[in-house]
This record gives sequence, structure tokens and C-alpha cells, in this order.
Amino acid sequence: MNAKKVNIVSGYILEEESVLTLAELCWTCQAPAETIIRMVDHGVITPVEGNTSRRWRFHRSALIRADKALRLKHDLGVNLAGSALALELLDEITILRQQIRNRDTD
Repeated sequence: MNAKKVNIVSGYILEEESVLTLAELCWTCQAPAETIIRMVDHGVITPVEGNTSRRWRFHRSALIRADKALRLKHDLGVNLAGSALALELLDEITILRQQIRNRDTD
């Protein structure tokens, strides 16, 4: 029998100006509210509006960070504190690479 390999690719179309509610973020990430709330508690994502979880609003970029944290947990067993650190370090690498590119073009 001839088996075919199928690659499934997923992605997000983001509009930075729109925001997500907690419920929308949960639905999009396919994660329970408790998980998203714990992500906020650990600094993985930060709401841009609202002083209670019912009123929280998130930039769409929080969706990417939450998804990365969930993949770190699922694929590597990294806890939320570790995910927050890993994402912070990845952000720092991105900033440093941009600074190097800017320095090289000057």
C-alpha cells in the first residue's frame, strides 16, 4: 500500500487594532478560561483592557503568545512559568536581531 504524508498547516490572520475577549481567546486557542487566566497570572500574556477577567481584552498578538505557550506545554512539557521565560527570551532575541540589522544598515 502506498501511504501519503499529509502536512496540516494552521495560521492566524491578525488585525492588531482589534481585541479579543477572554471567551474569544479561549475559543481560538481551544483552551479553558482557567488556563488563560493562569497565563495572565504567570505573565505569558497581558490584557490591554479591563480590571477583571470578565472585562479583559487582549491584543490579537496575545493569541500568538498563548498558542506558543500551549505548544511548549504540549510538545515539551514546559510549565507556564517556563513558558513565560522562554517567550521573554525569544522576544529579546528578536529585539537584538533587529538592532543588529539596523546597525548593519547604518
